[in-house]
Amino acid sequence: MMGKFEITKRKNGEFQFNLKAGNGQVILASEGYTTKGACQNGIESVKKNSSDDTKYERKTSTNDKPYFTLKATNGQVIGTSEMYESVASRDNGIESVKKNGPDAEVSDLS
Repeated sequence: MMGKFEITKRKNGEFQFNLKAGNGQVILASEGYTTKGACQNGIESVKKNSSDDTKYERKTSTNDKPYFTLKATNGQVIGTSEMYESVASRDNGIESVKKNGPDAEVSDLS
């Protein structure tokens, strides 16, 4: 099963997207966007940048949980992962975004 982007609307009126793997697990979450168009541009940026390993920043949270961000060419963060229990799990998450991101379909739930 293929991954997919889901566009949703937050309570504050902002749009966001989640990239879900084929199993339905969220593997990348966006920031809030003021317009749906900006949110769709964010999705296009993920599609364009997700296969490039240099665009991933591997990080550790303040409570020592590994996670990652995906950055656009301009250095802006376009998506953030969940917190993982291990570095290996985080790296699997990155591989999943690389695999699912470029060709994922977009489902507008807003």
